[in-house]
Amino acid sequence: GAASGGGMVLREPAGVPSPSSAAGGTAAATAEVRLSRFRWAVLLLFSSYSLCNAFQWIQYGSINNVFVRFYDVSAFAIDWLSMSYMLTYIPLLFPVAWLLDKRGLRLIALAGSALNAVGAWVKLGSLKPHLFPVTVLGQVICALAQVFILGMPSRIASVWFGSHEVSTACSIAVFGNQLGIAVGFLVPPVLIPNVEDVEKLAYHISIMFFMTAGVASALFILVIIVFKEKPPNPPSQAQALLRSRPTAEYSYVQSILRLLRNANFLLLMVTYGLNVGCFYALSTLLNRMVIHHYPGEEVNAGRIGLTIVLSGMVGALISGIWLDRTKTYKQTTLVVYIMSLVGMIVYTFTLSLGHLWVVFVTAGVLGFFMTGYLPLGFEFAAELTYPESEGTSSGLLNVSAQIFGIAFTIGQGQIMDYFGTRAGNLFLCSFLFLGTIMTAFIKADLRRQQANLENEQT
Repeated sequence: GAASGGGMVLREPAGVPSPSSAAGGTAAATAEVRLSRFRWAVLLLFSSYSLCNAFQWIQYGSINNVFVRFYDVSAFAIDWLSMSYMLTYIPLLFPVAWLLDKRGLRLIALAGSALNAVGAWVKLGSLKPHLFPVTVLGQVICALAQVFILGMPSRIASVWFGSHEVSTACSIAVFGNQLGIAVGFLVPPVLIPNVEDVEKLAYHISIMFFMTAGVASALFILVIIVFKEKPPNPPSQAQALLRSRPTAEYSYVQSILRLLRNANFLLLMVTYGLNVGCFYALSTLLNRMVIHHYPGEEVNAGRIGLTIVLSGMVGALISGIWLDRTKTYKQTTLVVYIMSLVGMIVYTFTLSLGHLWVVFVTAGVLGFFMTGYLPLGFEFAAELTYPESEGTSSGLLNVSAQIFGIAFTIGQGQIMDYFGTRAGNLFLCSFLFLGTIMTAFIKADLRRQQANLENEQT
């Protein structure tokens, strides 16, 4: 490659047939592969509004006991504010994934950031104890926004980034969502102290809601101004091949059917759902677990959640860089899965020891692997399913995660109520063990890497 104004440039030799020639001409053979400097702005903006949406997911759960008292509802009702994100995603995945394929990244980005802002403003109408239904409405609108956000990291990475940086880019995109969860654990316990006076409580809640609405609105405006559909040139040979394919050749329904016939992808879909579903349940119920063993430690409960997510973000970034350098998708995924199980077992048996610093350490180790697994799943799926749309494959992974997330949150919550926190956590450990066994049976059929290698040889 040679240096140029837009980044690295690779020119394919003219007249050399490409694998796509028979299917749609020689466009890919003469395509100029160029990295756009603008790709980082697109990635940063997506990460930012994904952060804001993830913050709104966990802002109730991180101070569950405070909102239970303010709205005078059950802890299970507050848990449902978190689970509404999971429930909303399941029926809407396919229409949104279809839109992503037919209308592209920009429309999906606009819809996601707009709904995120609208939901944040609706919540400002719920600052009285009897207005719990209004806060539910606001949360459901934010949950709709999440449907337009969760499937995008691997798609943005593939459309905008080169083959040597695609896994890192996907990790950074997921990184934003995780940072939002981290902020959601850290900020609400600080902004909203557990005071007795309901009027004072309403005032503190209003500060959080106003700040969130302001940030969400600013990000929506930035998406309108900054977010672009795709770079002028394909960033990789795999993308050049996809661009050369006639649009009539692509069928969304056929794409889903091919994915559901892909045995390796189906195994990954279940194992991803088990791992991420455990993370969702753990995040939603963390406040209840910590307060049970350490009464009055709402702020530290939030900090433990922050520790889980921050260490997971480091794990995600390291995973992305490691994958770009080694391409060892199967081995890395299996090791991280095993360590997630080990981390969960250690966390389970140290939570009740009476030493908060021990909980911080074990939660950090658990988060490093369990949260670090998220971008691994997306990237492994993109490899196993190329040339299918990354939006569809990652969407199916997310549906699996939401279904297991709801089941695990309800199941663990009920077990905790009747048998205690240790039994609830052992419930999650058993499913992580099952996921580890299933991951070992996934074959490393790296189709995207093969496409890049074949075109480079050509």
